[in-house]
Amino acid sequence: MSTSGDASTQNSARNFSLISIVSNVTLDSTNYNDWMCNVKMALRYEGNVYVLEKQLVEIDEATATPKEIASYKKYYDDTNNVACIRVATMIPELQKFYEENWPFEMNLDLVEKFHKRDHQEKYEVVKAFMACKLKEGEFVCNHVQRMQRYMERLESLNVNFDEALAIDMVFNSLPRCYDKFILAYHLNKA
Repeated sequence: MSTSGDASTQNSARNFSLISIVSNVTLDSTNYNDWMCNVKMALRYEGNVYVLEKQLVEIDEATATPKEIASYKKYYDDTNNVACIRVATMIPELQKFYEENWPFEMNLDLVEKFHKRDHQEKYEVVKAFMACKLKEGEFVCNHVQRMQRYMERLESLNVNFDEALAIDMVFNSLPRCYDKFILAYHLNKA
């Protein structure tokens, strides 16, 4: 049998664990994607991702229904919690700038500031990925692992491609001496 004190302790432990996970990455203007991934994961777990996508709009409590008031209060509380978590996981300079912002507005501003960096990083990773070739004397396994790291980084930047394209990219990176292997692979796959 669970008491309300036990439930409160469990909820506090869960929130502490969540915050410790989110705080593993502190936003410092160079790691927006990693930070945002951690924050979204925590918010998804809490069911609060919606506060990043929808602006908090004041209601007139005098004309609102009890259901609208309850919904607004829950949204307000969720928004406040998300704002605290996001600001707490930033470096002090960013904290000072964003401490009075609600998550929706904060999100718009951060996306605008870091969008160019995301695009630049995608370009850099794609460029390196496309230029990746098996070096003479290098083990194929090491080469494929390096290419896999490029693919994983692109996926973390929201660049998605299917398995067949990934395999073709790896095959394209191999020297001509692997042409028979590639042909055999395609013939057996068909």
